[in-house]
Amino acid sequence: MALAGSILLLLLLLLLLLLAQGGNAIPGEQPAPTDSPGHLHYELPPMTYKTPDSYTAGPMAVLFQMVHVFVHMVQPHSFPEDIVKKILKKKFEPSADYDKITFYEIGVIICAVLGLLFIVLMPVVGYFFCVCRCCNKCGGEMHQRQKESGPFRRKYFAVSLLVISVLISIGILFGFLANLQMRTWVQRTQNLAESNLHDFRMVLNHLPKQVDYILDQFNTTKERGFTDLDNIGEMLGGNIHDRLAPHVIPVLDEIKAMATAIKKTKEALEAMNSNVESLKKGSEQMNESLTDVRESTEVLLSGSECRIDPARQICNSIRASLSQLQGAPGLDQLPSLDQELKNIDNILGNGLDDQVNQGYELFDAIPEKVKTQAEVAIQDVKGVLDGVSSHIKSVTEDIPIQSTLSNFTGYINDTEAYIHQNLPKLEKYDTYWWLGSLIVCFLPTLIVVFFYLGLLCGVCGFDKHATPTSRGCVSNMGGVFLMVGVGLVFLFCWLLMTLVVLTFIIGVNVEKLVCEPYANRKLFQVLDTPYLLNEEWKYYLSGMVLKKPNVKLTFEQVYSDCKNNKGLYTTLKLDNYFNVTEELNIEKHTGNIMSQLDHLNLQLDGIVLLDAEGRKNLEAFAASGLQNIDYDAYLAQTEKSPVEVDLLSFADDLEEKIKPLPAGNLKHGLQAQAQATRKIHNEQVIPMEQSLSNLKENVRNLQRMSDGLTEKMNKTLDALDSAQSFITNSVSSIIIEETKKYVRIILGHFERYLHWVKSAITEEMGSCKPVTTALDSVINVVLCGYIVHPLNLFWFGIGQATVLLLPAIIFAVKLAKYYRRMDSEDVYDDASTDS
Repeated sequence: MALAGSILLLLLLLLLLLLAQGGNAIPGEQPAPTDSPGHLHYELPPMTYKTPDSYTAGPMAVLFQMVHVFVHMVQPHSFPEDIVKKILKKKFEPSADYDKITFYEIGVIICAVLGLLFIVLMPVVGYFFCVCRCCNKCGGEMHQRQKESGPFRRKYFAVSLLVISVLISIGILFGFLANLQMRTWVQRTQNLAESNLHDFRMVLNHLPKQVDYILDQFNTTKERGFTDLDNIGEMLGGNIHDRLAPHVIPVLDEIKAMATAIKKTKEALEAMNSNVESLKKGSEQMNESLTDVRESTEVLLSGSECRIDPARQICNSIRASLSQLQGAPGLDQLPSLDQELKNIDNILGNGLDDQVNQGYELFDAIPEKVKTQAEVAIQDVKGVLDGVSSHIKSVTEDIPIQSTLSNFTGYINDTEAYIHQNLPKLEKYDTYWWLGSLIVCFLPTLIVVFFYLGLLCGVCGFDKHATPTSRGCVSNMGGVFLMVGVGLVFLFCWLLMTLVVLTFIIGVNVEKLVCEPYANRKLFQVLDTPYLLNEEWKYYLSGMVLKKPNVKLTFEQVYSDCKNNKGLYTTLKLDNYFNVTEELNIEKHTGNIMSQLDHLNLQLDGIVLLDAEGRKNLEAFAASGLQNIDYDAYLAQTEKSPVEVDLLSFADDLEEKIKPLPAGNLKHGLQAQAQATRKIHNEQVIPMEQSLSNLKENVRNLQRMSDGLTEKMNKTLDALDSAQSFITNSVSSIIIEETKKYVRIILGHFERYLHWVKSAITEEMGSCKPVTTALDSVINVVLCGYIVHPLNLFWFGIGQATVLLLPAIIFAVKLAKYYRRMDSEDVYDDASTDS
């Protein structure tokens, strides 16, 4: 018990120093460990014991069980708890409790009395039997009266003696097997002792390793904490950034999209304005070209050739159509977009893109800003943890772990030396026992061998035609062997019975008073009786270990817990002596860490998503005049043709009209004007039509961009104000919440570590299983399995053989008359009787 208490105290002194630098405890219940991705896992190095948990006798178990059934028949009473309690209390009075002892031992007493009668009477009966035979009585007369039932009686006696001899042989075999089982008990005990000592050494050797492992896991936990402290920007700042992002990023993205829209608006305005200027210039050039064609044609039509029919009619028709050669009105009147374009250029010139990017940068800089502001506090926390680590190391060096464990190792070495020193004596005594048991087994073996020889010679040498006086030598020898066996029975059976009675009394009582109550734990229940071993202590074990006798700490509970490989702390209920749960309370050890992390005092008030200049740019974009542009006028103009008439049709019609004209200057001149008209169409009208198409597309794009521009801009500005207000009003509470979460993550590592330390101390460290294994080895294996059970099998087998010698005597004496050669014989007489 001192060993267990010293080991546990050593463990607690070391382990409860972890994080012992904590300041004031934070009120409240101890929280559960905070889970975080990739959290650390702890597990003590496992131990594998050499000694098996249970003992099995192998094939001999069947014989042991048979003997156990017989013992239960002889001694059916349950464990005498009251008597044992009185003995332990030293209040046992043999005279007063005689009736209880007699009642409990009545079966053993009866068997012992019968055995004593056997021991006393057999020599006496043997003596009178010899005297009787010397007086030619009791079958001693060498004369046999023959009768008709003789053959049947001879066969009956022979079969009966054979069956009894076989049963005696089985009993002798049980004795030999029991002797063989006990022959190796010393060597097996030595092996068992060595394996138990090995387990004790392993526990002691693993104890420092387990302590070192737990201390190393603190360093691992500390390094994990350092890593998270170094990553405060990503962990704390990143979480703050993620909390603000749903409110901030959409607004910045919307402003960014608005800046992109302004660029696209400028591009559309430039394209539209370019189209307008191109159309104006093209319209002017086209009108000049059409005027030249029209004037040249009129000059040709005013010549003398047009005054003569039929040319005059053609010329008049052509002259009437010249009025169609003019551009469509309105192209030169399209308003310019220079002012709107100037407004957009002014907005873009103020760097709205840069202002939006600056908002992104300020927002994305939150993690780095948090890391910078928390640098001092983080260094302080690291200093606290380094201080704890240094303190643990110094305390570990001060506590004499190895010297303390060396004392326990010395006890084990002394025990081992004692075993090896006394082992030769045990082997010597075991040899004596073995030789004595062989002699004991040999005596009934010798007797039964004579019976077998007598049966063999008698059966093989018997001649049914021979008269009693003329029987052969072989048959006569069989009868002699039988009588020798009878003589040996009278000579040795009382000695055998003496040994049987002694071993029976010892074996049965040890089986019923030690082995059986130990197996069903009745022995522990008796020892756990309140005020039994100490009249002032309710529970003896708790008084010895905890100095608190009222705490319910029982032998049975300790045995069960140790059997289940639980630690000493839980098994001995040392929480009543030293409360590990209270000492390992995380709140008791993390005050300094909490206080340092509470001093982070993060400031993120300088986050401005868009400054005043950027806001003015957005408002200026909404007032840039895009919504005031007369898009319908532009679209209406794009639906018109650049000229009043299709110039290709006009040219074709002109050529068709001049075909009847005779060749000459007029016809050639008009043909040249038709070609000039086609050229104007190809070189001027077609580009203008393409410009009108582009203008139409740009107008529609710009119209779509400007549609609801004021409402969109107001919505964007409202969202900007809302996001900026959220940052201003909520960032402090978010910082506090995320800081608490971050602190929980940091402390969660140490909480989990301390919870594991608690579990390791209370459930795993200082396993007492080798103690119960050693106790089982001493009582259940060595005493009961190696000694008592074989001893019981020995007296059972020899006792069976000895008891069966009684009927064997009768049948052997009767049968010998039918095998031995008689000195005289009678004439066959049916009425005669065998003496």
